[in-house]
Amino acid sequence: MVTSGVKLLSGTSSRYLAESIAANYGMALGDVTINRFSDGEIQPVINESVRGEYVFIIQSTFQPHDNWMELLMLIDAAKRASAQYITVVMPYFGYARQDRKDRPRVSIAAKLVANLLVASGADRIMTMDLHADQIQGFFDIPLDNLFGSAIFAPYIKSLGLEDIIVAASDVGSTKRARFYAQNLNCDMVICDKYRKRHNEVSEMQVIGNVEGKNVIMVDDIIDTGNTLCKASNLMMEKGAKSVRAFCTHPVLSGKAYDTVLNSSLTELVVTDTIPLTSKNEKIKVLTVAKLFATAIRNTHENKSINSLFIKNN
Repeated sequence: MVTSGVKLLSGTSSRYLAESIAANYGMALGDVTINRFSDGEIQPVINESVRGEYVFIIQSTFQPHDNWMELLMLIDAAKRASAQYITVVMPYFGYARQDRKDRPRVSIAAKLVANLLVASGADRIMTMDLHADQIQGFFDIPLDNLFGSAIFAPYIKSLGLEDIIVAASDVGSTKRARFYAQNLNCDMVICDKYRKRHNEVSEMQVIGNVEGKNVIMVDDIIDTGNTLCKASNLMMEKGAKSVRAFCTHPVLSGKAYDTVLNSSLTELVVTDTIPLTSKNEKIKVLTVAKLFATAIRNTHENKSINSLFIKNN
């Protein structure tokens, strides 16, 4: 039985998406103001009562770092205003790639920000396509990890392509690629890469045969685009008919837009967990607003969300 109302709040970075989620939910966003002192210091203010309410704070945590501070301070403000239950809706979970100690004397940033979210007062986390599933174990509160496949799989089927094969952009994407291959009833290949430093691929090879195939590459994040575009070029050289990439989070830093435009990719399909900063004729955006609105409603009404979404496992 639902005992309190819902308030949907948003910070600055995801206002565009939060408005769409609220529209799909059937209510207006709560009134929030983000004040700034002359030195740039942030002061979020919730301009309406949230006492005893179920509060959902919608904010992706891509750069700049102010997005993280806005989110943490909004959580703290809601907690101090006596919200009954605070769910943080993070369509994109920043710092998720730093999920382990892969060299001496480095931070496990994903665990650090998990601690900060809990310490600030979050009761639940809702996100999409975590970079690594084990990040869920960094939290001692519930975490719902939605899947981009619920958006991408129907779109892929709508293309009506024949001779499809799914490609994992690297070994780490094998589990995700295997799911898509099972869902699309096709085979899969793997792009094996070697890096000497971050964001720079030194060597790459395709494990499997892509000749005469329409390749579907899947990944959770596209950052510089170097890996995906190098992989697409390599697969076209191996005789592929076409290569399309499906990536949930369009970080697209540096020269990524030019890299994608000049690559052999037929299409790059992303979601709106992060807003695009430039137009690109090869990039298509699918919205996650309805998906999150449904998940928010089911969470508030204590209904299962497990049955709503196509999973990666």
